[in-house]
Formats: sequence, C-alpha cells, structure tokens
Amino acid sequence: MVKSSSDNVELSDYLRSRRARVAPDQVGVTAKKGRRVPGLRREEVALSAGLSVDYYIRLERGRVANVSEAVLDSVARALQLDDVERAHLFHLARPQSLAQASQCITLQRVRPGAHTLLEVLCDAPAMILSGRLDVLDLNRMARAMFADFSAMPARDRNLARFTFLNPVARELHLDWNKSACMIVTGLHLYAGRYPNDPQLSELVAQLSDSDEDFRRWWAAHDVEEFSHGTRRYLHPLLGEVTLNYENLIFPGDPEQWLYVSTAEPGSPSSESLQILASGIEELGD
Repeated sequence: MVKSSSDNVELSDYLRSRRARVAPDQVGVTAKKGRRVPGLRREEVALSAGLSVDYYIRLERGRVANVSEAVLDSVARALQLDDVERAHLFHLARPQSLAQASQCITLQRVRPGAHTLLEVLCDAPAMILSGRLDVLDLNRMARAMFADFSAMPARDRNLARFTFLNPVARELHLDWNKSACMIVTGLHLYAGRYPNDPQLSELVAQLSDSDEDFRRWWAAHDVEEFSHGTRRYLHPLLGEVTLNYENLIFPGDPEQWLYVSTAEPGSPSSESLQILASGIEELGD
C-alpha cells in the first residue's frame, strides 16, 4: 500500500527489494558457505556505492532527507538499476510536495482536441488514460474491442480495477498474468511520482484486499514503463486477436496518455479490426 509517515516507507521497501535481487558475485563479493541473506547485505551495498554503512542504513530506512544526485547515482549503480528503476529511485528519494502533487493529479480533464483525435482514429481502438490508469475517454472501437468504460460508474473506469476485479478482463486477455503484472509495475511508477495521491491509496488498498496476485506483485516493488508492446486477446465475437499498442504522452499533459492498439497490416487480426469497424459503422454506434 501507499503509506505516509515521517519515514520514507516506499523508498525503504524499494531499496530492500532491489538489494535482495542482486547476487553477491554480481558485484564482486564472494559469498561464504551457508549465507542466509538473499542478495546483498547493507554493508555490501554501502561499500559498492562508496558510502558509509551508517549512512546507507539510514537511507534504506527512509530517514535521510535531501539526498544528493551523486549518492543516488552511486546507489543505483551498486544495485544495478536500469534507467526506469533509477528514475523511480530518484522520485522516491525526492517526493513532490503535497501542493505539487495535488496540482498535477487533479488535472484530469480531456481537452476537446484530444477527444476529437480519438474519434478520428475510427479504425483502431484508442483510449486516453491517466497516470493512475483511469480511463478518461475512449473511442467506439475501444468500447467494442475491450469494454465500454463510459457505461461504468465513474469509480470503476480504471484499467487496474477492470483487470483485477472484472471477470471479463480475465477472459479477454489471453496473457492475463503478463498484462496484469505490467499494470502493477506501471502503478508503482505513478506511486513514486505521486505518493500522496489519496485515490491511488484507495485503489491499491482495494486491489490488495481483493486479489492475491495484485498483493504479491505490489509487494515485489518492480517498476516498468509499458510504452509499447504486443497483447493477445480472445474477443467474444472476433476470436483471437493480436494487437500492438503504443502509449503516447500528450504535450502539456504529462499524466495523460493516448493508448492506441493496431494490428499488423494484412494479418488475420487486421481483418478482425476491419470487421469490428464495419459492424460499428453499420450499427451507427
């Protein structure tokens, strides 16, 4: 869950999770026989990062404020973080103020021009998502291909809630575990940027209470940007459909993404999307 206290709990949990996954031999440490600690010890991270053991312990406990960029870079190298993980570490170590967070997370209205763009994409399922994965807007193809979020109560128009709480999602996604786990890693990235978002806290609490998979994946503290990729679906009318997706951030609205799904030209999935688009046109929906 997203927590709030005088200590930086999220930073503490994240550093411990990253330390546990690095094998001693990856940083030139010879592990003694019978070693019980998974991954690195705190003193080994401190040595590798060029920090005092006391300072790193306080950092991992979330009790160090105003951490320098040089220190965070050293810790990122010691823990062998990739670019996304490194950025997440910086966000956790330097959380936004409540005023900054409130200003960003409340700006969730879709511009008229962005809504028009959705409608122009008449042959491809497209949605506008918030960083918290709220479905802010979607076109007719997305309603027909995935789910009619616009018909749901406002609170339920969230990709994470749909994926973990709606049985339709488990039937729709052929690789449900992969898609669902990716959603959790994306939410963790958002949590690093906006740890004080009350709606995120409510979402995480609800999903943690309701779903064992979510609870396990959230506790792992893995992060990933799903900027593009491929997903497979089992549509009730079209059968199996494979779609490529792209996440495009709107200039001026960094917490809103255009999520567009397309099929390889000439593929059976492309023909399926054409059938879906034709059906929508005929129905006038």
